[in-house]
Amino acid sequence: MDLSPQFQATRQASRLLAAFAPAATDALLRDLADALVAETSFLLAENTRDLAGMPETDPRHDRLRLTPERLAGIAADLRTVAALPSPVGAILSQKTMPNGLQLSKVRVPLGVIGIIYEARPNVTIDSLALCLKTGNACLLKGGSDAAFSNAALLAVAAPVLARHGLPPAVATLLPPERAATEALLRAVGFVDVVIPRGSQVLINYVRENARVPVIETGAGVVHTFFDETGDLTSGAAIIANAKTRRVSVCNSLDCLLIHASRLADLPALLAPLVAAEVQLFADALAYVALAGHYPAALLAPATAEHFGTEFLSLKMAVKTVASLDEALEHIAQFGSKHSEAIISEDAVNLETFLNAVDAAAVYANASTAFTDGGQFGLGAEIGISTQKLHARGPMGLEELTSYKWLVRGTGQIRNS
Repeated sequence: MDLSPQFQATRQASRLLAAFAPAATDALLRDLADALVAETSFLLAENTRDLAGMPETDPRHDRLRLTPERLAGIAADLRTVAALPSPVGAILSQKTMPNGLQLSKVRVPLGVIGIIYEARPNVTIDSLALCLKTGNACLLKGGSDAAFSNAALLAVAAPVLARHGLPPAVATLLPPERAATEALLRAVGFVDVVIPRGSQVLINYVRENARVPVIETGAGVVHTFFDETGDLTSGAAIIANAKTRRVSVCNSLDCLLIHASRLADLPALLAPLVAAEVQLFADALAYVALAGHYPAALLAPATAEHFGTEFLSLKMAVKTVASLDEALEHIAQFGSKHSEAIISEDAVNLETFLNAVDAAAVYANASTAFTDGGQFGLGAEIGISTQKLHARGPMGLEELTSYKWLVRGTGQIRNS
């Protein structure tokens, strides 16, 4: 598939954005927010066409689904991004060298960002907003499952861009076919970085086949450790929220680690999950503690495959550990470096966990559901990076910039 004309147009559009005033960008984003709300009926109708092709039992169904409330939330995120200061042009450091050269380290756009995503139509608008705010153009490669929704969202955005003097190529929606993904991953010279959002299979494919730089936004295999001092009341609320608030997102809880000394409290700790019909896969000790207290139809013995699994559904593993060290070892072996939490009243355990766990977001006595760009005050996110180079955690405006050195002289030359 030859997409070089589209790639070239987006590269040229990225240069136009360098001269686009921040105030003009903010006005555009506010207008786009209004347009999305005004076109709710159209957007929901197109989303329904996508939903018709996906079984409701598919874990991706919830991510694919748009509602009036979700569209209003996307519009609210646009207004939040508009109200945030742009990081572009910020001076990170300045110094004058002994020879008189004046050096400034200044934030600049990345250029052209390719985003590859699956059944997540909200990513279309989040990516557009964050890229525009940071002076980046974007190439959007959505999946076929959301083809109608993504096209509809860009159809609403196109006249808004035109009214504000920007070509549609600042946000190009590529064809949904897999061949477009392959072309994007080979777009050397056109694309500065590719960011995949989706399953581990997708992320692995992008990492293994890309010829352009990649920022991974990994899958979320999420743990919460309830230690020997954990508060039962707040712990039950935290676990229920992390598991049931929205099961299809990458920050939802997959495995509860419980200290062996608290097994007697396990039925009460997990009681709020019964109403949501959460299916538990419990190790031998946890199974005995839950048997007769948790519905039998929702309780099963855990097998090896249940640990290290991102369920994306109303399922959760339960593992008994004898110590904080054992909990840390389990997380190191089975976690995905996304979000991990501890529930404890022990100050030493809390600090040890926060410092020892290798993840993008580590929580003490709070739900992992907060791993989200909006919740972190970033307005929106283009993904949650689980790697360590360039960006880590929710990627907002600053993470979509690089920097360059500005060097001002008065005729200096180098003699050695």
